[in-house]
Amino acid sequence: MSESKPPTPTPGDTYKGWLFKWTNYIKGYQRRWFVLSNGLLSYYRTQAEMGHTCRGTINLATANIAVEDSCNFVISNGGAQTYHLKASSEVERQRWITALELAKAKAVRMQAESDDSGDDCPAVPPTSGQGGGGRNSEIQSTLRTLSSKVEDLNTCNDLIVKHGSALQRSLSELEGLCVGGDMGEKMRQVTERATLFRITSNAMINACRDFLSLAQNHSKRWQKALQVERDQRIRLEETLEQLAKQHNHLERAFRGATVLPPSFSNPNLGSKGGGSGKGDASDEDDDNEFFDAMEDPAEFITVPAETKYHRRSGSNVSGISSETGMDDQSVNFDELSLASNPESPQPLELEPVRQRRTHIPDKPNYYLNLWSIMKNCIGKELSKIPMPVNFNEPLSMLQRLSEDLEYYELLDKAAKCQSSLEQMCYVAAFTVSSYSTTVHRTGKPFNPLLGETFELDRLSDCGYRSLCEQVSHHPPAAAHHAMSEKGWTLRQEITLASKFRGKYISIMPLGSVQCFFDKSNNHYSWKKVTTTIHNIIVGKLWIDQSGETDVVNHKTGDRCHLKFTPYSYFSRDVPRKVTGVVTDKDGKAHYVLSGTWDEKMEFSRVMQSSKGENGTEGKQRTVYQTLKAKEIWKKNPLPEGAENMYFFSSLALTLNEAEEGVAPTDSRRRPDQRLMEDGRWDEANAEKQRLEEKQRIVRREREREAVKAASSPEEAVSEDSINDSPLKTDAVETGTEANEISDETDTEDSPPLTPVASPYGPPHPPYQSAHPDNYQPMWFEKLDDPVSGESLHVYKGGYWEAKEQGSWDVCPDIF
Repeated sequence: MSESKPPTPTPGDTYKGWLFKWTNYIKGYQRRWFVLSNGLLSYYRTQAEMGHTCRGTINLATANIAVEDSCNFVISNGGAQTYHLKASSEVERQRWITALELAKAKAVRMQAESDDSGDDCPAVPPTSGQGGGGRNSEIQSTLRTLSSKVEDLNTCNDLIVKHGSALQRSLSELEGLCVGGDMGEKMRQVTERATLFRITSNAMINACRDFLSLAQNHSKRWQKALQVERDQRIRLEETLEQLAKQHNHLERAFRGATVLPPSFSNPNLGSKGGGSGKGDASDEDDDNEFFDAMEDPAEFITVPAETKYHRRSGSNVSGISSETGMDDQSVNFDELSLASNPESPQPLELEPVRQRRTHIPDKPNYYLNLWSIMKNCIGKELSKIPMPVNFNEPLSMLQRLSEDLEYYELLDKAAKCQSSLEQMCYVAAFTVSSYSTTVHRTGKPFNPLLGETFELDRLSDCGYRSLCEQVSHHPPAAAHHAMSEKGWTLRQEITLASKFRGKYISIMPLGSVQCFFDKSNNHYSWKKVTTTIHNIIVGKLWIDQSGETDVVNHKTGDRCHLKFTPYSYFSRDVPRKVTGVVTDKDGKAHYVLSGTWDEKMEFSRVMQSSKGENGTEGKQRTVYQTLKAKEIWKKNPLPEGAENMYFFSSLALTLNEAEEGVAPTDSRRRPDQRLMEDGRWDEANAEKQRLEEKQRIVRREREREAVKAASSPEEAVSEDSINDSPLKTDAVETGTEANEISDETDTEDSPPLTPVASPYGPPHPPYQSAHPDNYQPMWFEKLDDPVSGESLHVYKGGYWEAKEQGSWDVCPDIF
């Protein structure tokens, strides 16, 4: 912003400043000068245009203001005008939101007062003054008028009773009177009393008519006043939600400075059932609330369950885990578990811990012709395309794997669950949460060097620590092992297969993720879905996750089928949608999960299921009757200024922070990655080439030793002569693909995998295809999993012991 703004603008002030406005997919966000005055938001290209050229204006009285993320928000008036805006920071966005909401409230109030001025209300005297005082005096005057009318009705009622009694007596006397001279006198009395009764009745009817007319005249004004109060309540709730987010951010920052007792370090324990949301005002009566219908034409739909499934006596609280699951009363399940668990850690004294960093140098703006690099790479593996650091982010793939632990609290809660089906819900939510950090992360992580490691030690503040190692280079594979004091272990081995298709890049993770829980001995496994990066050549880069995966409990046979719906411009579904159904070993559904992989996930207990009609693709849909949905996971807000720091989360900002005592092979010590983070990209590119050349030399030497150990001396000499012969040079000079045959381009981003055809003869197989690499990982060993039947690298121990002793003799010099 060009000028400083007060944190809370007053409603009557004119608010001005720079904002970024979305224009189109070619130009993206453009900087514009916005002016907020008298309930109207106008924008100009520059401040100089304010006197003569306005580019657009929107009336806030009929507009809707919605917040998208930390810096973005949308203003729309129902479809005719929609402004997608972005502030320079979260604080600046909050200032604008506050100013816009105050201006909208004032515009709505002024419009209501303008409409009320034309109402025909002669019984109400005109009020002087403005604001709350004028409104109160008007209400008091109306109440006095209505009270006088009510008193008139009471008086008429008394008269009717009096005259009615007299009329009744006269009629009785008339009936007992014999025919005679007094007959005319009695008839005259009856006529007079009947006349008085009719006059009194008419007076009562007129008073009632006046009362009704007055009520009708004021009804419209009362409805408008009620709507204004309702709108103000909604705005206060939204403001409260923003304050809660800011409080959560401050609390997270405070937890980074000190170790708090468990009752303070986890704010979700005390507020799990009272999370603020736009629909939380209706959560007062759980017995009357159910999960809204969610429809997926190809698979299943969910509808509210009947009340008989939802009501339950209070004596059934003890059976939440094993019998009824996480339904409406299980909102306090964690609190009950913690209160009754004798093994819960007692509050510790506050002790200082390491202050983690919250900022890294801003990303430089380097120009690079993407098409000049990509035009010759269509159809190839992404790992075979030599990439400069301009397309990277200053983190390695090992550190990206460690980011899966961003929401480790889900596994902590899963470890406390008594029911395996409940535990499955938390594990499935953890599976989805690992993708939330990728929504804006279009940069490519550094491919790790062979033998590179990364440790994430959060044992003191979070109760877990993890270790990653690059265990193979042909094909590239990384192993990850994490262990928590809360009773769970996570391990995974990931190999990436990727294809560049011109407009997009598809990345298919191969391998599985496994999670073990000590208390229940439950063993879960799942696979990651496909990641697609769109608009590689033209337009704004964006990422989508798509595919289906099953989270399987190998001990009980429980299964959660998750579906990541790919984005479609013509679909009516919300973007980045994820749905899932938790079933037992017999295929009976117990829970339904829904949400988005970039924002939050909810779950609801299934009470009844039935087969519905066929969907659009001819598949028979299943209809689930469910209880009210509960939030199980929500994404943490990004730190302030994340758009200038590669959109890193709070955890990602700390991953590459220099730390003492780590192994010499740790990613934090990688020089090209460190230079890139500091903004010295030219030096980083040169250092990257040096590291790749060093890795090629070490690999060729390792292959020669493998050949000598496996063959006779004569064969070894023959192999060496082949390796040093001019065959490779001739192949390069004759036009053969260098990155397929020659070791000279075997970079960390371009490992040779298969031979290609040459126009001058049959293909020459790469040297390493005849003599595979005999590299052995330092901290992992390859084993066959007896449960899942897969072969994967498992942590064999020794790393943390070596760190305590400061002995890193086994670590190679890779940097």
